[in-house]
Amino acid sequence: MTQSAYIHIPFCKRKCYYCSFVSYENKRDLDFDDYLKILLKEIEYFYKGENLKTLYIGGGTPSIVDAKYYKKILKLFSFEKDAEITIEINPETVDIEYLSALKEIGFNRISIGVQSFDDKILNSIGRVHNSARAIETVKAAQNVGFYNISVDFIYGLPGQTLDGFVNDLKKAVGLCVSHISLYGLKIEKGCKFFIQKPDALPDDDMQADMYLAAIKYLGENGFLHYEISNFCKAEKYSRHNLNYWNDGEYYGFGAAAHGYVNNVRYSNFYGLEQYQNNFTQKPYSKVLSKKEQLEETIFLGFRKGEGINIQEINSKFDIDFENLFSKIIDKYVQSGHLIKTQTGYRLSDEGFLLSNIVLSEFI
Repeated sequence: MTQSAYIHIPFCKRKCYYCSFVSYENKRDLDFDDYLKILLKEIEYFYKGENLKTLYIGGGTPSIVDAKYYKKILKLFSFEKDAEITIEINPETVDIEYLSALKEIGFNRISIGVQSFDDKILNSIGRVHNSARAIETVKAAQNVGFYNISVDFIYGLPGQTLDGFVNDLKKAVGLCVSHISLYGLKIEKGCKFFIQKPDALPDDDMQADMYLAAIKYLGENGFLHYEISNFCKAEKYSRHNLNYWNDGEYYGFGAAAHGYVNNVRYSNFYGLEQYQNNFTQKPYSKVLSKKEQLEETIFLGFRKGEGINIQEINSKFDIDFENLFSKIIDKYVQSGHLIKTQTGYRLSDEGFLLSNIVLSEFI
């Protein structure tokens, strides 16, 4: 049964220089009504009425949309009593009234795109907000009653130093947020930095040092490293994202959204006009074979701090995991990249750094 849903809002105030996600800069004549009317129709067409355990609204910048639209969207769904309902926001697009409206509508978790507390770095990567505004946003969210707040950071940014990055984390910890997500800068086709590479980029070794320093510092300050890029306090992990990593099903609604239902992975049209004219069609749709399901279970499971449970895998796929992958397991246990646990195996901190290399051998 599908009990999670992701909704994509592909609009932003200004596209950041590192961003290659499907999003469109806001223009004065942009009519959100047209997009959201189709979005509501898509939800009504595909959603089967299950009680959702998680709903996540991402983008783009969902917080540039009037909160009244989200009231309409949430009314279309049924929720478990303790459902996690998350929305991404950017500091420059919200005030205390907007945050209060989100809380009243039913959101109980917010993810704030901070990226850095260094104003010079923020300006160099095309962020609209400054450090003071980001801090004000966290405090305002807390003041209106949000107790589950996540903040995002990027490491490996132009001009960023190891000490500067750790200071960002110290400020976040000092703000008493419950969740921190860290992403290494990747310059991919479709972003401004791909065309005009910035100066003073930390190299791969420095990015690795930043990542390991973050694991150490956050661990010393009560944060559980529960997934490659994610840290939480007091079990405030992202239940929505854990559903992804546990290979769970989820709806994907909106332009460029991806979903996974009944062993079928699919995506919607990326272009706004294509999506609006063909919201019932899926340009990409693939039924996963048993082999592909196993590979995804391994790949996604190893993203988690606790790693994979081989008994569950053996039972689900009727295999002997340790026998089937004995050479790979032995190789990376001996190298220190894999660690045996009571239930299976997990990646070490150094293993997380080389996760793509390690996991490619299982596929």
